[in-house]
Amino acid sequence: MALPSFSVADFRAALLRLLPTGRIWSREPGSMPYQLAGVWSPTFQRNSARAANLITDAFPSTTTELLTEWEATLGLPDPCAGESPTLVQRRAQVVARLTDSGGASVAYFTAFAAALGYSITITEYAPARAGIMRAGDAVQGEDWAYCWLVSAPGYSPVLFEAGQSCAGDALMTWTNNVLQCEFATRNPAHLILHYGQDGTNMIGDFGEDIE
Repeated sequence: MALPSFSVADFRAALLRLLPTGRIWSREPGSMPYQLAGVWSPTFQRNSARAANLITDAFPSTTTELLTEWEATLGLPDPCAGESPTLVQRRAQVVARLTDSGGASVAYFTAFAAALGYSITITEYAPARAGIMRAGDAVQGEDWAYCWLVSAPGYSPVLFEAGQSCAGDALMTWTNNVLQCEFATRNPAHLILHYGQDGTNMIGDFGEDIE
């Protein structure tokens, strides 16, 4: 539901309706009461707009002016977002941290990524086993039992959004830094995370391709 929005004319009409009746209380344009109401009504209109804006700013997914307050509560900004994150990226990181209930499952990490604004899939692996492997399958060691491949676009685009972004934000940015940084802080000690654009090409811990 949209918040009510009142114009200067609305407040002038309301002020005039509050005046007493009688000859000296004329509501006609050009009269003294009409002119005084025109002086007072812009102040009421500005106060009303600021009050409505405060309701919008009270929610992290739509906040602008209070975004720094939300970030300070969550220990943000941090190196995960880089040097100049956009307003949309900052909001997404705040929402993701506020709604994060913890977990170590594929579903948890996928949902957390979605809150950050990334659409990903996660592939789990298992060590090679006689009687299960088929010709052509990779011979994977025991460590593969603890390996996940996080598949996401190599450079996930973050678009400028009218009504959401702010002046000075880039029209588009390409980065997965926030995703990888946030995952690193939540990665269980036993789990080995790799990142790639599909299920066959992975980026290792030091940037090398692992086939």
